[in-house]
Amino acid sequence: MTAERTGAPSDRGKRWLITGGCGFIGRSLIQELVREGGHSVRVLDNLSVGSREDLAAVCDFVETSVTAVLVSDALPQTRVEFLVGDILDEPLTRRAADGFDVIVHLAANTGVAPSVEDPRSDCVTNVIGTLNMLEAARHNGVQRFVFASSGAPIGECEPPIHEELAAHPVSPYGASKLAGEGYCSAYYRTFGVETVALRFGNVYGPNSGHKNSVVARFIRQALAGEPLEIYGDGKQTRDFIYIEDLVLAIRRAAAVEGIGGETFQIATSAETTVEELVEQLVPALEEAGISIPEVHHGPFRPGDVRRNFSDTSKARVKLAWSSRIALEEGLRSTVEWFRG
Repeated sequence: MTAERTGAPSDRGKRWLITGGCGFIGRSLIQELVREGGHSVRVLDNLSVGSREDLAAVCDFVETSVTAVLVSDALPQTRVEFLVGDILDEPLTRRAADGFDVIVHLAANTGVAPSVEDPRSDCVTNVIGTLNMLEAARHNGVQRFVFASSGAPIGECEPPIHEELAAHPVSPYGASKLAGEGYCSAYYRTFGVETVALRFGNVYGPNSGHKNSVVARFIRQALAGEPLEIYGDGKQTRDFIYIEDLVLAIRRAAAVEGIGGETFQIATSAETTVEELVEQLVPALEEAGISIPEVHHGPFRPGDVRRNFSDTSKARVKLAWSSRIALEEGLRSTVEWFRG
């Protein structure tokens, strides 16, 4: 998906540092950049979720040692360079960002449930890790910093969620992401780092084998012949966005001028209950020859909000972006990827 085809400002020729690049979103972004060509990419990942094999499935890369990065001024000469390291390692993050144009900060403790189980770990990774990357951007003169957030900072509200709503996070995860957004705002207004916070909807699609989000979990359960487990009554709503649309939003956030310090809702503006998701997933499973599973209801999860979907009009106006892939089409593609 080139900039010419989508009408996006060109980001060709930029040097990208992508934290958490072995994860679902990171690999999908890297795959698109490599497919298009003309980009230089460094991946920083501690391999806590993704793996070298996951990254190798979407691109060829050369692994660089921590020592080499700490002692060398050389920028990556290969299309994709992989560095095993942690965003909590401040000297490493500072060195890893040297010479780059864009930082896409995806590395995080993700999900409500892990944050409820261990709030301190969630805070350290998501707050201190983000601060380290912002400091790396500031001291290296990185032009643009794209921060992966979510709707969780807003918490319970009458949707649709939009950027002007007051934040009242329900979960520790929402609180840590809100802190990240706050630091992004401060680093733009105090230090001039062009930060852009993107509040992702519920992302799904190919390459999501490690995700524990509802779409990936349901498909794995169906493939294993297990019942689909719905938390609560299934009336809770989410805004499901296909990965291809999300990648385009990240690229526009990295390239559009005049959006420093801004926050954007990146979703589809469509409210879908979990029950409705199952209804749309079943035909995709049938088409793929997968037996239709039973559906079981379990207890509600602590920290989950009841309703969640976004007003994306600000992204449509300022980023010239809107989602294009319908849920039915995206689910078919996702099922086929898992089945393959």
